[in-house]
Amino acid sequence: MLNWLYNTFWATLIRKVCTVLVVLAVVVPLALILPGRIGAPEYCAEGVERSAGECVGVSGSGYDFGTGEIREVARAIGAENKRISEQERDLVTIAMMLPLQPKSAAERKQLRSELQGAYLAQWRANRTENKPLLRLVLANPGADYAQQEKVVDRLAAMADSRRDNLRAVTGFNLSLGNTKAAIDRLTNELHIPVLASRVSADEIANADNGSRLKYPGLARIIPTNRQQAAALADFHGGLRDAETVLVKDMRPNDIYDESLAKAFSRPEPGPPGPKDQPFTSPGINDPGDTGNDFTTIAHNICESDAKVVYFAGRPVHLRLFALKLAEVPCHGKKYTVVSGSGAATLDRYLSPADWEKLRGDDGGGSTITVQYAAPGHPYAWNAALRTWEKEQRARTGSTPAVKDRPAYLTEPQDELRELCRLIDRQAAGDIGDVDLEDSRTMLVHDGVRAIAAAVFLANSQAAGTVPTRTRVAAQWPRLEARYRVKGTSGWICLTNGGNAYDKPVAVVRLDPATRRVAFVGLGWPEKKPQPADCVVPSGTG
Repeated sequence: MLNWLYNTFWATLIRKVCTVLVVLAVVVPLALILPGRIGAPEYCAEGVERSAGECVGVSGSGYDFGTGEIREVARAIGAENKRISEQERDLVTIAMMLPLQPKSAAERKQLRSELQGAYLAQWRANRTENKPLLRLVLANPGADYAQQEKVVDRLAAMADSRRDNLRAVTGFNLSLGNTKAAIDRLTNELHIPVLASRVSADEIANADNGSRLKYPGLARIIPTNRQQAAALADFHGGLRDAETVLVKDMRPNDIYDESLAKAFSRPEPGPPGPKDQPFTSPGINDPGDTGNDFTTIAHNICESDAKVVYFAGRPVHLRLFALKLAEVPCHGKKYTVVSGSGAATLDRYLSPADWEKLRGDDGGGSTITVQYAAPGHPYAWNAALRTWEKEQRARTGSTPAVKDRPAYLTEPQDELRELCRLIDRQAAGDIGDVDLEDSRTMLVHDGVRAIAAAVFLANSQAAGTVPTRTRVAAQWPRLEARYRVKGTSGWICLTNGGNAYDKPVAVVRLDPATRRVAFVGLGWPEKKPQPADCVVPSGTG
């Protein structure tokens, strides 16, 4: 073997020269390349690197993060960004920050709804006479926002970049400790405006008492859990304590569950009712062995006088609890299970067998009504107007004139009709199937519309230049009265703390007969509709 190697590569001067040249041609490039490659990140797409098995980063090119359900809408966003970049030099960037690689089919559909809402709002804003045009980018902080620090670093650089001009971050669909940390850094350290469209925990909100803002530059368009609980209580007309019981998830670091449990623990009249029924789930989308806990809890509730069950937990666990409660024979008792806006996509977790069980597959009829406070519903405004007209006829004896209809109902109705026409015509392109019943498309659309309103208002006061971050954030309290945002989910009139004043909730229920989410009525946190002109009253921030 040694003789063969010597004769082949080293026996003559020519062979020695050739061998040396070949070695140099191979070794030198490797010496230059490998040190840079070793330990270097693996890129999923431009601006997105693989980290802990996920593609984490920021992209506006149309990259779908490997999630097939959002492919069409991600491509539409990329195409719109390319179109406007070819028309204008000075653009404003809005980032949608939310986990973009969810594991369950239900979560992926939720994600598609949210991105569809953001894109449709971007598309509409860019076809008005307002400037600057809006660029939309997708920011993936990983599952449960666990890698948010890397993404916030990237967003900070984009906010400082004169090419990107990042002026707002939205999204935020889970009330978690990591979400809170991201919003805290974005607002307090980096001074980047944030509009939270989906998180409802009271802990991620500014107080409306005139004190220093905990999150300067934060706006919210969804009622907090406390406001939702107030709206639900008003809708039900006030329940006695003995008629209700609270079932709550004690899993650490889920501030949605904690906040909702606290909101549902508000005082109720009458003698004390049954004590709270706690359980601890292993994860947001992991039922674990909670089914066993729910069976025991259901039997205990059966022996009480409770007929309304407040549930402070995630949709996966709410589904299982409702099914277990339906399985317990309880002397013909019927229950209403009430939860918060986190249940807005509960129907997507239900199988045909689940629907049958809730319907009463033994022929005895349904014993469980699942009801929750949704941020919006496509049938809300038509139904609410019919109810209003009926009440007016009963009060006055005549049918009210069209001009007398309240604007807090007609303006959202008109806005929703415009959105539906855009979807039906597919004028904005193919973005996949759109389902408005889960409220996510409507609410996120309204959130981006609110950002656009703030950017345009700030720009009109800055002599046509790209407004600063501080200037955009300063517009949140201006979005009331004349500058109210006419959202599909209702008027958005922001307090000085950046909270939506008296934003209505759509009280909805699961309808086992149709397997749909049925609209029941509107609930108002302040126990009455918003002011006619949407002026936020004094003493509110």
